[in-house]
Amino acid sequence: MPERTVIGWDIGGAHVKACMLQGGAVLDVAQWACPLWLGMDRLDAVLHAARLRWSGLREAEHAVTMTGEMVDLFANREDGVCRIADGLARSLDLRSVTGHGPGSLHFFAGDAGWGRVAEVPALWHAIASANWLATARHAALRWDTGLLVDIGSTTTDLIAFRQGCVLAPDRTDAQRLASGELVYHGVVRTPLCALAHRIDWRGMPHNVMNEFFATTADVYRLTGELDPAHDQHPSADNAPKDLDATRQRLARMIGLDRRDAAEGEWLAFARNWRALQVTLLGDEMRRVIATHGLGSDAVVVSAGCGAFLVGDVVAQATAANADALRPRPAHRQLAYGRDVARFAAHHGAGRAAMQAWAQVCAPSVAVAALFDMDQ
Repeated sequence: MPERTVIGWDIGGAHVKACMLQGGAVLDVAQWACPLWLGMDRLDAVLHAARLRWSGLREAEHAVTMTGEMVDLFANREDGVCRIADGLARSLDLRSVTGHGPGSLHFFAGDAGWGRVAEVPALWHAIASANWLATARHAALRWDTGLLVDIGSTTTDLIAFRQGCVLAPDRTDAQRLASGELVYHGVVRTPLCALAHRIDWRGMPHNVMNEFFATTADVYRLTGELDPAHDQHPSADNAPKDLDATRQRLARMIGLDRRDAAEGEWLAFARNWRALQVTLLGDEMRRVIATHGLGSDAVVVSAGCGAFLVGDVVAQATAANADALRPRPAHRQLAYGRDVARFAAHHGAGRAAMQAWAQVCAPSVAVAALFDMDQ
């Protein structure tokens, strides 16, 4: 009997992430840019690319989570959840499949379990923006007590767990924004004017121009921390992403041009922006740690394309509170792709690269793994 194949999907507003799981182990992980606000045809194009990458999608079982219902293409979140679900079923040609087994399509509804396409209208509220819950639950099954820190292109999730359970009582984006467990800051798409009203330049604070001149991708492209594979969206001015164009966008934030300073000064300026974002995320993390009483036994599980910030964010969060979660030795700073996801043995030399993609696409890996265990 062939091993069971599950495809996990995370349908975001800016990216689609997907994982192929077979026999409970990850075979492949992929991410495609998908500016869903421009139309459902963008999702159709991604699903076509997925069919080219993975033959036999109709013979797999599909587990789906999403956040894309938030984009302004849709009249409201309910409309978005229902249209994304119907679009997936139509594009993957799965609308006629019922029950479980090959070709079945299931939507992660958090505490409500799993729903089929026909059940989506009744479950839309539980399905909407639940991808963080899938990742946190998967991490909680592997590690007893900890904090998931998923820093993506657009948002950051800070989710505490203990004894196999996610501690956060909140489920909606609005509730999580209030608690600090959802922070609308990422390392690619966040406008720099969202980070601060004032920033130091040559030792003097300057007001920031509140215009869409530059994004966090410019900061981390200049510091060399952003993997080009995760730099998938156009720049703020639709200009190239080379270092000179990147410096020009940063310069505009304080009314200057690239030619007004040396390369080293622009790098120092980028590092100032980085420090501001680390401080902001560290403050939110400190609040989550205190809320859930996480102590020295807690691990930190990093995920997302911005995982390179996690160590500094933890240090910022714990520096001002001697009783809170302390920075752990290296073996306690865990990575979702390495320490939670399970991989097929045949990956061999390619395992590290696959782990890195699982790190970035954690919700798609998690939703596939949870479905494989649940059903």
